[in-house]
Amino acid sequence: MELWGGIECTVNRVGAHTYDQLARAGHYERTDDLDQIAALGIRRLRYPVLWETAATAVPGEYDFSFADARLQRLRELGVTPIATLVHHGSGPEYTNLLDDQFASGLADYAGQVARRFPWLEWYTPVNEPLTTARFCGLYGHWQPHARSNQAFARMFINECRAIVLSMKAIREVNPAAKLVQTEDLGTIYATSPLQYQADFENERRWLTWDLLCGQVDVTHPMHEHLVAWGISERELGWFVEHRCPPHVIGIDHYVTSDRFLDHVLDRHAERCHGGNSLQRYADVEAVRMLERPGTSLRHIVMESAQRYRRPVALTEVHLGCSEDEQVRWLHDAWTTCEQLSASGVDVRAVTAWALLGCFDWDTLLTAGGNTYESGAFCVRQGNLRPTAVAEYIRTLTQGGNVRQLSALRDGVEGWWRRPERLLHGLSMPCRPESDAGLISLRHERTAGIRA
Repeated sequence: MELWGGIECTVNRVGAHTYDQLARAGHYERTDDLDQIAALGIRRLRYPVLWETAATAVPGEYDFSFADARLQRLRELGVTPIATLVHHGSGPEYTNLLDDQFASGLADYAGQVARRFPWLEWYTPVNEPLTTARFCGLYGHWQPHARSNQAFARMFINECRAIVLSMKAIREVNPAAKLVQTEDLGTIYATSPLQYQADFENERRWLTWDLLCGQVDVTHPMHEHLVAWGISERELGWFVEHRCPPHVIGIDHYVTSDRFLDHVLDRHAERCHGGNSLQRYADVEAVRMLERPGTSLRHIVMESAQRYRRPVALTEVHLGCSEDEQVRWLHDAWTTCEQLSASGVDVRAVTAWALLGCFDWDTLLTAGGNTYESGAFCVRQGNLRPTAVAEYIRTLTQGGNVRQLSALRDGVEGWWRRPERLLHGLSMPCRPESDAGLISLRHERTAGIRA
């Protein structure tokens, strides 16, 4: 099992404003970031080769000067890039996720990237397509700010079609190219009156990988929903005919990825309130509600490996908290996957995400605030200051004893395992995760923030 790294690189649009994580972190200006990352001992890095940043005003024409310099430096450092082409974005300004030309446009860009860098082998053409489609098409947070099942479904299909066409274009240059398909994955829990909604969301969460693996046929539980939302039988059949299964199932799992749906609204702040066409409810972090501490991390890794019979990696592990808590969360993920790997689960990697930190995820990148979360490095002063996370990574890659580090030395558990995690002292029982079943009703939440 390997320890990978990643750089938060979202370029998202909100109205007329574009928010670029790489610009805010100063990564475009500094030339030694990659040297310092490589010095941690990381040998595989999720790295942006973004369509938005390479695009010029003329569709189909690109400026590769940034990618030229940075990818060459990664080669010199012996770090293998996993090239991300779209990360929570909508593409260049002349397109968006509802554009019928989004998929073909990204495929053209992917082909040009492959021809310019024929040695690139690992790709993520579109990061978290299901999550991005929800934020852009269902909740209206990002461009094009739609709020309907139909817009969500169309964006999702466009993104997944873009993945298939992009990998086809890439493999025409490099037949050995590998797809690492990422998606946010957690488990949804609920009070009894909302169990039908939890069941629905626990089925929907697999859609990205199911679609790419050609599994969404007429027997699939989500097939009828997608057709009702305006996706034709022919379009869904295209994915069955053009299977593009990932080489690695990339799971992005956060402490907040597990959600709890509560029909008792007055237990929660109004900002957590949402609903579907039947009822209103609160959507909060499950870790703050369930009597069982921790998250569903172990279960979802096992379930993913069993469901797809393919290698699995945790492709984003990050926590917006103190440095010690960040170390505990990364260590929790690493030891969990280490145990699963030893038991025979094909877990290939754990990824220390947001190595340069990230900005304004507390508002889902909807406002240009100044909330910064450090990662392996802190960039507040314009340079890279190694944090306790960097010390953990370096110790782990060098074969040292991480339990001697200050955050782990006294055996203090992360806050997600401590009693004070609970909201208002509440403690809710939950069904075993293995009981999370199929959808029971055709309803979809249309409001509420997913942190």
